[in-house]
Parts: sequence; C-alpha cells; structure tokens
Amino acid sequence: MPDRLAELRQHLSDIYDLRAVAYLMEWDQSTYMPRGGAPARARQTALLEGLVHERLTDPKLGRLLEDLRSYEERLSYDSDDASLIRVARRDHERAVRVPTSFMSEAYGHFAQTYQVWMEARPANDFQAVRPYLEKSLDLSRRYAEFFPESEHIADPLIAEYDHGMTASAVSKVFADLRAQLVPLVEAVTSQAPADDSCLRLQYPEAPQWEFGLDVVRRLGYDLARGRQDKSPHPFTTMFSIGDVRITIRVRERDLGEALFGSIHEAGHAMYEQGVDRGLEGTPLAEGTSAGVHESQSRLWENVVGRSRSFWSFYYPRLQAVFPEQLGEVSLDTFYRAVNKVQRSLIRTEADELTYNLHVMLRFDLELEMLEGKLAVRDLPEAWRERFRTDLGIVPSDDRDGVLQDVHWYWGFIGGAFQGYTLGNILSALFFEAALQEHPGIPDEMEQGEFGTLLGWLQQKIYRHGRKLTADELAQRITGGPMRIEPYMSYLRNKYGALYEV
Repeated sequence: MPDRLAELRQHLSDIYDLRAVAYLMEWDQSTYMPRGGAPARARQTALLEGLVHERLTDPKLGRLLEDLRSYEERLSYDSDDASLIRVARRDHERAVRVPTSFMSEAYGHFAQTYQVWMEARPANDFQAVRPYLEKSLDLSRRYAEFFPESEHIADPLIAEYDHGMTASAVSKVFADLRAQLVPLVEAVTSQAPADDSCLRLQYPEAPQWEFGLDVVRRLGYDLARGRQDKSPHPFTTMFSIGDVRITIRVRERDLGEALFGSIHEAGHAMYEQGVDRGLEGTPLAEGTSAGVHESQSRLWENVVGRSRSFWSFYYPRLQAVFPEQLGEVSLDTFYRAVNKVQRSLIRTEADELTYNLHVMLRFDLELEMLEGKLAVRDLPEAWRERFRTDLGIVPSDDRDGVLQDVHWYWGFIGGAFQGYTLGNILSALFFEAALQEHPGIPDEMEQGEFGTLLGWLQQKIYRHGRKLTADELAQRITGGPMRIEPYMSYLRNKYGALYEV
C-alpha cells in the first residue's frame, strides 16, 4: 500500500505542477505580457489545461484511488492520507465527466476573451466582447450538461467554487440575508453620507504602494514567499506554498483603492501561505472553497482593516506619510470616511452594507443567462435595470456597468460570485469564534499586533487546506452550520454606532 500511495502522490504532484505553470501564464497575461502575446497565450493555455485534464482523468489515477479505498477506510477521516485520497477521488470523478477536448477548447477561449475584455472595458465597448461572452455562456451550459442529474443548470458550476452548495441553497441564504439587510441599508442611506473627501485628494502612487506593503507585512503576509504587482482587476494566485502573489490597482485620487486592495488580497494570500507545508504538491494545498477564501480576504479587509482598533494604531503612521493631506483630519473623520455607506456602481469599491446587493444582482443575472431567460445582447440593459431597482442608481456606461467585473470574461459563467457574500457571512462567524477564545484581539490590534488572530486562523482554517469542506470547518469551529446572525449582528453594531440607527 505505501507503494500505491507514493504513486498517487507522484501523479497528483505532476497535476499540481502543470496547474502552477498554467496559473503562472495567467498571472503574466494580467501583469506584464505585451498585447501581441495574446494569440499564442490562448494556445498555450489550452494546451496546458488539456494536459492537466488528461492527467486528472487518466484511468491509472482511477485505479490507484480504487486500490487505496480499503486503506483510506482504515484511517481517521481528517488524516493527511485519507483526506488526500478522498479529495483526489472527488476531483477525479468530476473531471471524468468532462472530455479533455472540451476543457482545452474552453480555456483557450477564456484566454482570448480575457484579452479582449482588457481592451474593451477602458474603451467602453461591450459589443467588442459580446460574441466572446456569448460563446462563454454556451460553453458554460455545455459544461453543466455533463452533470444531467443536477437540480439546476448552475449547480455544477457553483460546485466548482463552493463544494456542497447549490443554486437553491445559495438563493435561500441570499433571500434570508436580503430580508434583514435591505432595511438596514435603507436606514443608513436615508441619512447624509459621511464626508470622505479626505480620501479623494492627491496621493502619489509610490508612498501609497509602500504603505500598503508595510501594512500587509505586519498583518502576516510573507513577502519572502510572495510579491505585489499591478493588474486591471486585483487577484491572488498561488504557484506553490512558497510563492503566493497578489495584484492590486492604484489610483492617485482614491486612497482606499490600493490600501484596502492590498489588505484584501493579502487575506487570500495568507490563507494559501498558511497551508500545512506537508500538503505541498497535492490537491489539498489550497483554500477549500471560494466562500472560505473570501471569508479571509473580507475578514482582514473589513473586520480588521476598517475597524477602529486597526486605525487607532495605523492612522498616525498614515498621517506621517501624507501630512499635507491628512495632518488636519481627525481619526474620527477618517474612520467614518473609510466606512462611508453610499449606493455606488462598482462592486470592488462598495461599502460593507451595500456590497452584498452587488453580489446578489450578479448571481441572479447569471442564473437568468444559464436558464435561457436572458440573452447576452440584453445583458447591459438588464444590468442597468437591476441597478435601478436594487440600488436606486444607474451606470452611465458599460465600463462601470456590465464590463466592470472580470469574472464573466475569464472563465465559465456561473458560480464565481456567490462566494463573496458567503465569505462575508463566514468572516463574521469566524471572527466571533476567535474573539470567544481570545477576547484581547481588539486591544492587540490597537498596538499593531495581529499575531494572535493570524495564529488562530492558521490553526483553525489555513493549515487544513482542502482537507475539510466549508461546512465541516464551520461545524468544527462554531459547533453548527453557517448562519447569518453573527454577520448581521456585526453590521448592526458597527453601523448602528456610526450612523445612530
């Protein structure tokens, strides 16, 4: 049995490394690749993804997993070996449903679509990318057809991001959240918004960049195993536990864009860097779901990074970097500015209260497209109408409308967005559990100390990688399933105090 396990590990290591090369090419395309490289990059991506899929569906892998079944059954559920066999089997059984030729076609197309989107968005040219998006929708539907037993066409796509979740389950969570969230949004937005003019002054890029890096270093992002670059849409990518990179955007008249982008992406990266080194080179060596991943980026960005405790320590240091802009601005004014609530157009810039309305809107549009109720040609108008009804505002162009998010332009349509709101819910759930064990965490944050919180997250979540599902993590950490009450309590307490509602 040790020999068969060694064979399995080697087979999975080859898949891991091939995937890392594919991720490296995607990172390069988003950061430094010249435009002229796009056609070749599409071919290269298609080839690599095809090779990954061939190895993942190799009958030899299926035989290895079957040979190891009795060994797995003798092990404890969350042992490394049992978890490796269980998760590898799950990945293999899903993959064999889909032909390699289809995956090569899909990923080659997505690489082309991403390049077109990078040029179409600044040009406000939805028509340029529309035919590519139509093909992406067709590919998404075809992918779902490989899983005919699914209750909803979106379920196989959602499962790729959040194992165990379905369209009906997500819709129920969203309905329950909306019922409690909308009245709070109405109560807060009926008041005059906070003055955030101090964030809109001229802030040179270089000191913004260095301040953000200093913050994420102190939070725990290991720059000996990571780096930060610029891209059109911020993201985190992992090539190994020793190489986890982040990208951000910088705007010289928006202090929050780069700073909170760095913290958000570092939250993702610290999760990946915190995976047990013994899981390197296996399918266990990454975050367990989109929702849990987002729980970490949103926890560090919002629960920590927009807290009064955080800024009690960091605001004097930020003032020292930008004395002309912030020297006469009080901590109270700045704290209210970074927590301003206002109906807005851009998801990545939305405040904590209205953010989930952006996510729900996108999730609903995805379902309508997959169900055949909404054609791609009608998507810009459907987007504007949903913004009108859900947020009371309408984008003046497609650049800040249907073109703003990269997700539909670099992969399958369906499943990518629900993780953001699930992550918000889980962030409060996990932080509440951390405070129950370590009530001094807010006091430590006031001193610029984040080690206790990071250590708790590493012990409870990060080190496990994919060994435990999102639901299993919630059960072990809190004694029950995911629930929205801690999140709504967090929002009511924070914004009730800020806006006296």
